[in-house]
Amino acid sequence: MGKFPVLSISLKSVNGQNFRSACEILRYVIGNEAMRFQFLLQDEKLTEPEKKQYEQLICVDTSGGESFLMADATLKGSLKTLSALLYKYYGQKVIILIDEYDVPLAKASENGYYNEMVDMIRGLFDQTLKTNDYLHFAVLTGCLRVAKESIFTGLNNLRVLSITSVRFDEHFGFTDREVREMLEAYGLEGKYEAIKEWYDGYRFGNADVFCPWDVINYCDELTADGNAKPKDYWSNTSGNDVIQHFIEMQGSGVTRGEIETLIAGETVTKEIHEELIYNHLYDSADHLWSVLFMTGYLTQRGTAGEDSYALAIPNREIRRIFTRQILTMFKENVSKDGETLNAFCNALQSGNAAETEKLFTAYLDKTASIRDTFVSKPTKENFYHGILLGILGFKGSWYVKSNRETGDGYSDILIEIEDEDIGIIIETKYVDRAAFDTALKEAFAQIEKNDYADQLKKDGYHTIYKYGIACFKRRCRVACEKEICVG
Repeated sequence: MGKFPVLSISLKSVNGQNFRSACEILRYVIGNEAMRFQFLLQDEKLTEPEKKQYEQLICVDTSGGESFLMADATLKGSLKTLSALLYKYYGQKVIILIDEYDVPLAKASENGYYNEMVDMIRGLFDQTLKTNDYLHFAVLTGCLRVAKESIFTGLNNLRVLSITSVRFDEHFGFTDREVREMLEAYGLEGKYEAIKEWYDGYRFGNADVFCPWDVINYCDELTADGNAKPKDYWSNTSGNDVIQHFIEMQGSGVTRGEIETLIAGETVTKEIHEELIYNHLYDSADHLWSVLFMTGYLTQRGTAGEDSYALAIPNREIRRIFTRQILTMFKENVSKDGETLNAFCNALQSGNAAETEKLFTAYLDKTASIRDTFVSKPTKENFYHGILLGILGFKGSWYVKSNRETGDGYSDILIEIEDEDIGIIIETKYVDRAAFDTALKEAFAQIEKNDYADQLKKDGYHTIYKYGIACFKRRCRVACEKEICVG
């Protein structure tokens, strides 16, 4: 601590719609780090030409106060130049920390300037890490282990610690002991099981760890509100594009059965390739499995060969991301099927349970289902509830009200059709081993016990349809009761 000069940058924000705009952000990131060392301009150890070199890094001519643009060649050599200047000032070699080193390549691949960015990053890393006599050591962190032929050409002294490495494996997250100690320190011991269900489940090397970002955020909320429910913090840090690509590849190397198996809490055995090139990430399903594994959407539950792993969704938080993405894509696809949507809604508002059952079953057959294994019953009901909402969203003139999460599950869907003077109540149930009749009785009992029709009656609706919809995998049973309100 305090023995070495340190350069520390994060490339997370290097995201531009084109190469030039991305380079502008990269210039700003490095220039902003260089600004921390303005004392170099007053140091007698540095020659005037060396001070001019420093001015090129902060893009300011201090003699005239004018700013200018850092040239590409200067940008590629910027970290090496700055480390040389710091070495001369301190007489000590420099430690360089580069976080999110792979983000510029990921964004460049998405936006169509990958080759240009590879050339820039390769030049920057080559001078910083390979031909830098002033470097003590460097640490780079990122999601993917980018192939050497991509940006690390000629760097043969890299020591790679991936999520399959045993060395330092317990430091990639919080261990069970650390989580228990944290909860004890804040008086939150009673929240351990919820935190374990939502945020545990990752396997790095030989260590089982919790996601630290999630644990910290949830504990922070609990200190302000002891009744706060666990939620998805991951989505705030990721666009989840890889999940969309994964679901889109259904039928092109990814089977619907594999998706359902993962959501059910079971494992799928796949070969993992740790070295990938960004512009080929989505060329094949084999690559996609590797990306899901290395970015934390899947974790390993044991090896099945030299490079093969039993992959699983780590916890409830990530499972929700998968199911939400499935529902989002389902809604997008369903919206294109206007004729069938109209038929479904017409059946629903006329009390035709048989036709509603037939059409809803057809929709269930178009998407991955929640299988009857690991996932809790409320989670399964949430899934089918979401599919119904996606279908009902087609009717712009209908007022569809969904009582969002209460505890672990959803309650009813309430629909008001003013033009037809019709109110509709829907209660969804997930059944075990296709026990449809029992589930339907429970649905109607719940509707009556909680008096879900009361609000519709108060609003003056003449005809009220009460639906029980019981689901099991891709099958469903629908029953309907009609109530006529007089007065």
